[in-house]
Amino acid sequence: MTPIDRRQARPVTATTTLAFLLAIAALHAPYSATAGPAPAAAQSAKVAAAAKPAPSPAEALLDRYAALRPQLEHSPFGRPLYLESSEGSGAAQGDVFAVIGQPIATVVASLVSPQDWCEALILHLNIKYCHAAQRDGHAVLLVASGKKHEQPLSETYSAEFSFTAGASTPEFLNVELYARQGPLGTRNYRIELQAAPIRGGQTFLHLRYSFGFGFEGELAMSAYLATSGSGKVGFTTVADGDHRTPHPVGGMRGAVERNAMRYYLAIEAYLGSLSAPRPQRFNRSLELWFDATESYATQLHEVDRETYLSMKRHEYQRQQTLQQGPVPRP
Repeated sequence: MTPIDRRQARPVTATTTLAFLLAIAALHAPYSATAGPAPAAAQSAKVAAAAKPAPSPAEALLDRYAALRPQLEHSPFGRPLYLESSEGSGAAQGDVFAVIGQPIATVVASLVSPQDWCEALILHLNIKYCHAAQRDGHAVLLVASGKKHEQPLSETYSAEFSFTAGASTPEFLNVELYARQGPLGTRNYRIELQAAPIRGGQTFLHLRYSFGFGFEGELAMSAYLATSGSGKVGFTTVADGDHRTPHPVGGMRGAVERNAMRYYLAIEAYLGSLSAPRPQRFNRSLELWFDATESYATQLHEVDRETYLSMKRHEYQRQQTLQQGPVPRP
């Protein structure tokens, strides 16, 4: 029995989809005894509009890129990046849109397999272990999350994410990681990534991080936000009332924004490390991730550089060793 087999669910200190409803109304030619049928030109336009196919996922992503170009070109993040978030009844979501220098062929080839994602996810401060496996013929990621310091796996929380690379092609990446259950009443964890080529050999990425929560999960998050998470903020600026000074968002939205950004920067750092010789790639990805997060220290700083690098090297070595064992059950 490996260490991950013996884990018990424990509270976590930080929060560790896409549902669009498209309704097309049937178009009928207006007719009355007085007015008669609608003019042929108007009727033809209605028929053409009704027959126009919905955009493909790749087309929809590029449409979003066109709409966001002004924000990306004048981004306050110091890079072409735009972030938005939302919090509703029982759910929270953060979306990161960004332009990176790697061509789409590199992005697809490097992120279309579950094993590649483990190389990226382990960079996140709270991810302690990732194992790519097959479960009943389907790809899964067994992920352990925990605190922002070194821990034995027996003290972490584990979740099983299904891995789907639906609609992915050499010119479009569409990956979804989904876990039905999380700790303390949280559920429906999703990490979704889409990528498409844009001008100049660059790639436009959209990463979405979202989760749902019930009463128990809301209580646990409220306790975290009232204690160790009380001073933490996100990136979006809000003003609570007509006479309040704008300030970074806190609470649940702040938490989901921080995690969405950490996951995006893990993907960016992993891709950025690919130009290094293979034996040096992991260390390079650690350096890139830490340096990127320190660019937003107000939101993302947690530990010093040497603490992070040492912890992640130990965790990665453990991850590599356990890959050789049997597939653990979360």
